[in-house]
Amino acid sequence: MELTVLGCSGSYGGPRGAACSGYLVREGDTAIWLDCGNGTFGHLQQHISAEELSAVVITHEHPDHCVDVYGLHVLMKWGLEREGFPVYAPVGLDEHLGTLVGNDWGGAFEWRGIDDGAHVQLGDMSMRFSRTDHPPPTFAVEVEGNRKRLVYTSDTGPGWSVSAFAPGADLVLSEATWAEDYKPAPIHLTAREAGEAAREAGARRLMLTHLWPRNDPRRTVEEGSNAFGEAVTLAAPHLVTRV
Repeated sequence: MELTVLGCSGSYGGPRGAACSGYLVREGDTAIWLDCGNGTFGHLQQHISAEELSAVVITHEHPDHCVDVYGLHVLMKWGLEREGFPVYAPVGLDEHLGTLVGNDWGGAFEWRGIDDGAHVQLGDMSMRFSRTDHPPPTFAVEVEGNRKRLVYTSDTGPGWSVSAFAPGADLVLSEATWAEDYKPAPIHLTAREAGEAAREAGARRLMLTHLWPRNDPRRTVEEGSNAFGEAVTLAAPHLVTRV
């Protein structure tokens, strides 16, 4: 199973063209676009054509995780003339986002609701969802394929942990929005909190993402590595790694 980072900037696009949250997960003939924050659709097309996508997963309604779904909609409806492309998202998100398309997706998408504990089999991969500690309905995702497991925290706070899934994930992709000396809001995790949670869940590797653009990435890596107990990886656009 292969993970490609399409964007990793937390909450808004950072300097030098950094895109927000978006990831491509592939195993065999199955390709999942996991979150489609602003700037990620262009990056996606540098790695895969839209025709090869199996599905999109949107973990919650915040723009830095979902707004590029509109670009995909235009391509699917007018460019590819495709109908029924599967989009997994919290229940009701199709109507919430639909206000910008006149509440008419034109049949291009088949919206499929996700909820806490839901399980989806999609080609060569399976997905499980867990409600996180984040104000709008937000779901972490466990992706399993070829005996490998990836856990993506999406946005959360310390009231939820990757331990909600089975221990020993091969890779945890965790948000690490804040630094220890800068946490202006109770939501989201610091790099230390992300590292501690992954260590307690027995994760084999940890990648940090969703960094507040003004934070020092070197400090994020140091704080996360110290808490995890070994070196962590910092997400970067177009970074490709085997799970």
